[in-house]
Amino acid sequence: MLRIHFTEADLARTRLASEPDPLWEIALSLHRLQTQQGRSAHAEWYRTTRTRLAAHGLEGVLRHLLLPLFPRTAYFPDFLTPAEGAQGLTAGLAALVDTPAERVRQEVARFVSVGAPPWAPRLVERDTRQDVADALRRYHEVAVAPYRERTLARVEADRSIRGRALLAGGLDGLLYGLRPQMRWEAPVLHVHYPAEDRDLRLDGRGLTLVPSYFCWGPPIALADSSLPPVLVYPVLREARPVAVDRPLGVLLGRTRAQVLRGIAPGTTTGELARLAGVSAPTVSQHITALRDAGLISSLRFGTSVLHTLTPLGAALLRGTGKPVSSVP
Repeated sequence: MLRIHFTEADLARTRLASEPDPLWEIALSLHRLQTQQGRSAHAEWYRTTRTRLAAHGLEGVLRHLLLPLFPRTAYFPDFLTPAEGAQGLTAGLAALVDTPAERVRQEVARFVSVGAPPWAPRLVERDTRQDVADALRRYHEVAVAPYRERTLARVEADRSIRGRALLAGGLDGLLYGLRPQMRWEAPVLHVHYPAEDRDLRLDGRGLTLVPSYFCWGPPIALADSSLPPVLVYPVLREARPVAVDRPLGVLLGRTRAQVLRGIAPGTTTGELARLAGVSAPTVSQHITALRDAGLISSLRFGTSVLHTLTPLGAALLRGTGKPVSSVP
């Protein structure tokens, strides 16, 4: 169990990241390759990624460098996921390479104590870290970047739900809504954690919550409590799988098109019914058709269901010239 202790200053400085962190997505996608967990939620990614990695000559890099560097069930060095990753992949990789040698030495020593690969001590050398950064960039281009639109769609849907919780209940509502992986009992956030039982005292620094597409199961935090506090957590999953191979002919009709446009900013069933001027059962039929066509996804949050566009739905609206960020 990880217990995160908040002060009033921490509550004021807690924020929700607007996008996934590319270095955390790399690390957690590598974790997905090491386990059956989350296989159904990432089924298409599993089917295609190994093939793409082989086609780009990355199988050896994956097996001998990346997987040993990011073990799923043990510690891996914090410098591999620097805070600068929030500014993008290039900034994150530059920070990784520029990590002070003494910090790298300390983290590698801890890594060695829990089963690091035999070459890990060479990470104190800048050239070795540059080689790692180059490998991470190549892996990202093949295994993570092709899923950027899907990742952003899931993260934006998750942020819509978290934002509603924040507006309705303040930060208490946001933190309370992080169940079931986390339990908020003010002023402590209890996080189900696979590592050792420990306490993280924010001491006025606040906490950055980072939504992740590839995170599955327990959230994950940095091991060094002196670093800027970050908690990476899995985005909410679809209430029902999206069938992307259904024909799009079901979209014909003015009301259904209006419902699709209304879903763009993230909308509940009741809100859509009011927007389209139809009954809840009628709008539910349109929602089902749009979801079966792979144009929207539905996430359950408490007693509500929030509908958001999939990348395919957003692309369809862009093709019609209609805005995808506001309700017409």
